[in-house]
Amino acid sequence: MHTIIEPFKIKSVEPIYFTTPQQREEILQKAFYNPFLIQAKEVMIDLLTDSGTSAMSSEQWAGIMRGDESYAGSESFFRFEAAVRNITGMPYIIPTHQGRAAEKIIFSIVGGKGKYVVSNTLFDTTRANIEFSGAEGIDLLCSEGMLPSVPAPFKGNIDVEALERFIVAKGAQQIPLVVITITNNSGGGQPVSMENIRAAKRVCNKYHIPLFIDACRFAENCYFIKIREAGYANKSILEIAQELFSCADGCTMSAKKDGLANIGGFLAMRDESLAMQCRNILIITEGFPTYGGLAGRDLEAIAIGLNEVMEEPYLKYRIRSIEYIGEKLDTAGVPYIKPTGGHAVYLDARAFLPHISPDQYPGQALCGALYVAGGIRGVEIGSVMFGKYGENGSLIPAAMELVRLAIPRRVYTQSHIDYTAEVIIDVFEQRKNITGYKIIYETPYLRHFTARFQKV
Repeated sequence: MHTIIEPFKIKSVEPIYFTTPQQREEILQKAFYNPFLIQAKEVMIDLLTDSGTSAMSSEQWAGIMRGDESYAGSESFFRFEAAVRNITGMPYIIPTHQGRAAEKIIFSIVGGKGKYVVSNTLFDTTRANIEFSGAEGIDLLCSEGMLPSVPAPFKGNIDVEALERFIVAKGAQQIPLVVITITNNSGGGQPVSMENIRAAKRVCNKYHIPLFIDACRFAENCYFIKIREAGYANKSILEIAQELFSCADGCTMSAKKDGLANIGGFLAMRDESLAMQCRNILIITEGFPTYGGLAGRDLEAIAIGLNEVMEEPYLKYRIRSIEYIGEKLDTAGVPYIKPTGGHAVYLDARAFLPHISPDQYPGQALCGALYVAGGIRGVEIGSVMFGKYGENGSLIPAAMELVRLAIPRRVYTQSHIDYTAEVIIDVFEQRKNITGYKIIYETPYLRHFTARFQKV
């Protein structure tokens, strides 16, 4: 078998500015040991997120020039709407400036004190918007998803039996939505099977609870279904996506992921009454229903990107490139969530740094070490992002302590990936020298974006 090559050619480049470890130590200290507070030009390999960081195609850039900037009834909107409808089969399409805006709208309507939104695993902005409404987000990840080092094909699945038990315990009237995140970002970028989605839908139907899909990485999830789930090998990604969305009553999406765009998102749903309520909030907060906080050119880029992302040569390359990093780490015994997911490698910071306790944030400490060693910027997904405080002020740790290294789409080459693996292995070999952090400033919601730390 030949090497899987990038299914694209490079037409435009931007420079990487090189720094020394000594310079990066100073930069990190000035940023209060928070990668979000480091200037982008001071990062060599930026794996903070795959959101909005894709390299757009020549066709997308051409679409940007065709963008119709009419305030109402833009032709670009109707092309965008047609693309989303073709994939989701949902009649009501509401554009937003990004995914969290879609979340803000839907949870402003269905959320509220005393309610619960149940999921396989909610990501940070989803959970924050649920909590901001007064509701509580509940994660019911399958048991295999809680075992980082044990491979399984669909570790992103929701625990369907636990879902039904929770509904019975709390009452269906207190649960306005069940949300399935594909792929499961907080759970290691792991996919959800079609069988699991169908099973969750049967439970939701039984108790008359709408099922929504957090569809940020729908194409990557559909590719995993194609290669791992019986009966789908000969189906196209579009056909798999259409079947998947047919199980849902609605979806939210950040098009900054599998829309291959730098900004944008949407809400889609089947309920006309709910759509009207959402559009009312959209007009107040985002804009007119045919632009929703986006320029016409952005709608064009998303419409094109949603089709490009389903091309199988691209997805084969995308999934294989992530898998390639995992194979490199295996040679050195570096602990990470296995198997690798669709958009990122998730280092198991708890196993990587067993000498650092959760209340000293091992994931954040590992992020700092990777930046100093190689100029690599990742993000902590652990007790900084998802930890809570008990009544006595003590930390309630997150279920897992992870560092996500999210690979931007169509941006880095194999040599960048080789370099990244080499830096991770170097840090692993020096791991006993890494010390923990303490928080000296934080906000009530999404604290990881702006928190400040000190070394312990």
